[in-house]
Amino acid sequence: MRRRGPGCGCFGCGGTFLVTVLLLGALAWFFVIKPARAFLANWQTPPVQSQTQSPPPASGNVNAPVTRAEVELLVRVRRDVRRALGDNFTAAQQLLNDMNSGQNPNIMQILGVLNETGQSVGKARAAQLAGLTREGMSQARYAVVRNTVNRALGLPAFDLGKIATDLQQGQLPDLNRDVQLATPQDKALVKGFETELRATAAAGLLGM
Repeated sequence: MRRRGPGCGCFGCGGTFLVTVLLLGALAWFFVIKPARAFLANWQTPPVQSQTQSPPPASGNVNAPVTRAEVELLVRVRRDVRRALGDNFTAAQQLLNDMNSGQNPNIMQILGVLNETGQSVGKARAAQLAGLTREGMSQARYAVVRNTVNRALGLPAFDLGKIATDLQQGQLPDLNRDVQLATPQDKALVKGFETELRATAAAGLLGM
């Protein structure tokens, strides 16, 4: 009777390899791809709003210099977003704290944030869109204001939405925590709002 070679397992060498591949695929689905898909599904499709309740479309020069009034607008919208996130905010805040202390995030931290915020991010996005509708600002302009605020506070340019998309597509995401140099004008814009903006800065990691 022929005997299998050593180390091939009860399924034979080919069978063992196939089982390993299937197991790794299942783990990747449940712990990486599924959380990323759930996060993106909720982020991209918040509760449906009517046209009269949608933010205005972008117009004019969306990259024009940011004004103090627009920073105040972002502060108000961020308050709405923070309330909508509720308690599902700690992992994102811890991730931001770690990056601010000089640590590079790892994939397990990212997955922790996606898991924690996956269900509430839809409500937060709805709150953001409602706030922008109320304030009369387009999403494109809001993104410019948010980037300016992040730069003024010395916060990293980090987009969990982009990272979740990469994970969903099976790509290795870029986890660099690049920080852009702020100008004196940037810092003047956030003067007086630094404490509140830092308290809600983790929402910026979620694109809000």
